[in-house]
Amino acid sequence: MSKTNRKGKPEIVLPPITVIEAEARRLNALASSSAVLFPRVAHFLAQEIERASVVADNSDLRGVVRMGSRVRYCDDKTGEVRDVVLVYPHEADITLKRVSVLTPVGAALIGLSVGQAIEFQTPGHNKRSLTVLGVSN
Repeated sequence: MSKTNRKGKPEIVLPPITVIEAEARRLNALASSSAVLFPRVAHFLAQEIERASVVADNSDLRGVVRMGSRVRYCDDKTGEVRDVVLVYPHEADITLKRVSVLTPVGAALIGLSVGQAIEFQTPGHNKRSLTVLGVSN
């Protein structure tokens, strides 16, 4: 996941991700409208959507994390496995395991496929890595 750039500094290598067109538009708008209140995660979400392969709304994305997907993932550092549903901010409720896409974990999950891992930065500036174990849409 990390490699070293020419200056000898670690560089995060991001996995390819896929997002449907309608979600890409809505997530871009969400990132833009949230930039003042949540600058770091809004920027991360915008970057993720920018680098995503955007496909037609009617594409079969079985096994790809989308909005509303039930996702099982593993925290690569702790080994803890979690089951969550990825939702828009107004639907988030951690007691129901509904994680907002406008959180670092939520933004990291969008567009990933089963088996993919991603490294990202937490609000405390720590690096965190997770691996998608399962997705149901």
